[in-house]
Amino acid sequence: MPVDTGTMQQFTFLGPHKFEWHEVPSPRIENGGQAIVRPLAVTRCDLDLYIANGVIKMKDKPFAFGHEIAGEVIDLGDEVKGVRPGDRVVVPFQISCGSCENCRRGLTNACTSVPAYSAYGLAQSSGREWGGGLSDYIMVPFADAMLVKIPDNVSLPVAAAISDNASDGYRTVAKPLKEHPGADVLVVGGLAQSVGLFAVQAARALGAKRVVYLDFDADRLSQAKALGAEAVMTRYGANMPVDEQFLVTVDASNLPDGLIHALKSTAPCGTCTGVSAGVQMMNGLPLFEMYMKGITYNISRVHARAEIEAVLDCASCGQISHQDVITTNVPFSMAAEVIADPDSKMVFVRDEG
Repeated sequence: MPVDTGTMQQFTFLGPHKFEWHEVPSPRIENGGQAIVRPLAVTRCDLDLYIANGVIKMKDKPFAFGHEIAGEVIDLGDEVKGVRPGDRVVVPFQISCGSCENCRRGLTNACTSVPAYSAYGLAQSSGREWGGGLSDYIMVPFADAMLVKIPDNVSLPVAAAISDNASDGYRTVAKPLKEHPGADVLVVGGLAQSVGLFAVQAARALGAKRVVYLDFDADRLSQAKALGAEAVMTRYGANMPVDEQFLVTVDASNLPDGLIHALKSTAPCGTCTGVSAGVQMMNGLPLFEMYMKGITYNISRVHARAEIEAVLDCASCGQISHQDVITTNVPFSMAAEVIADPDSKMVFVRDEG
């Protein structure tokens, strides 16, 4: 059924702790490769929490909010072949064309067909408004390249999380564990709240012998223990003792002392993956020690579209129960009241009717 070409409701960021539902023009199909999707479940990305509560500073310019999206295809351009109206789909949070050199190499966070850092719900990154998940509709500019059908046995909330954070946690350990099968894994948890927990799940599913999870938050530690990790209460600080070395480490702390601890805890010729650049400029990186030990440090945004199908497969076959990380279900209509609440993983579900 074609989308009403009038107006729709859009959840809009105005400033820290300040959001409103705005009436804006509905998106329209403008070329044959586009699709219109009606978001049905939107998980709150870890980044969204810190934008909502003002920890991450944004310009005083309104923009559409929400970027971890699962929904239903409503309308299509006449060149789209991979989906049809009524299909349930994951919408990768990053915009990618699927045909440029970077996209063909799987580097879908760096598509050259659109402005750098283009994504839903993060207009201030790319300078272009692509719409937000907490809206009646979104336009998908490259439908065949971006949209992934959701298996019947995967829920919409889980599919929404896989559009970003669950795939991010997965990629931190998938390649390193392929290189070091059965290796022990250290996850340094913290401000990237759900990504660290998703990394625990992925490490367990992909054959890690042990997963050790550090954090200063009792609730996340309890979740990590329930997910199969050895959970250790930790207060990050300078010159923390390193009790053990791991071939695979993940820094999800988003804290300087947490990152340094993850790097120092990485065994010779091991790999440490960082999931955030919130630390930005910092002193104290143990570069000489990393050099002598031959450590690989990866820091990058996830290539979401390139990871989604593998993570969906893990969800569909029961290898990973991503719903165990989701802490709170909230209707769209209550988004403004709870968007800055400090849950590990929140999902907004479209109100009935």
